[in-house]
Amino acid sequence: MQSTLHFQHILNRASHWLALICRLIAGIALIGLLAVTIADVSTRYLARVTEGAISLRVSGSVELVSYLMLFALLAAMSANVEKSQVVVEAFSHRLPQTIKNRLQGLYFLGFMALGLILFVGLWASAAAAARHGTTTQDLRLPMGPIYQLAAVLSLLLGLRSFIHALLGILYGKGEEAAHGE
Repeated sequence: MQSTLHFQHILNRASHWLALICRLIAGIALIGLLAVTIADVSTRYLARVTEGAISLRVSGSVELVSYLMLFALLAAMSANVEKSQVVVEAFSHRLPQTIKNRLQGLYFLGFMALGLILFVGLWASAAAAARHGTTTQDLRLPMGPIYQLAAVLSLLLGLRSFIHALLGILYGKGEEAAHGE
């Protein structure tokens, strides 16, 4: 009994720390996205107000925003996977909460598979981009590290989903899901 409680505590702590890391990454990506957008809009407005006398531009702003959005979304999905499920209780409304949590644990296995599939595909893309020297269109940034970071964030999605699948299936523990009644 003591060892199962200890294992459950380890899973909860691991999930908590991984969620904090993912929230930090998502926050940094969102702040970067906001900074690029504000800088781009401000410099365009300055150029318009001065009738082109001051024409500063943020090079590759659309490209930067799109990759920062990718990182923010993947990190936020990973950080909040256990809180983002919508449960339609047509079939489960009379079931005990522990059984609902165990069913939700099975559902998390699907998110684990999604995270792992994304990881494998993105990691392969990173290797191919590094091999061929693929760069972004506007800024000529190497695509390998961009794909690698997206792959790691996808792996974190799979890992956190697996942790919550174990917590749900083995212990009947789960977060309150949003109810789509």
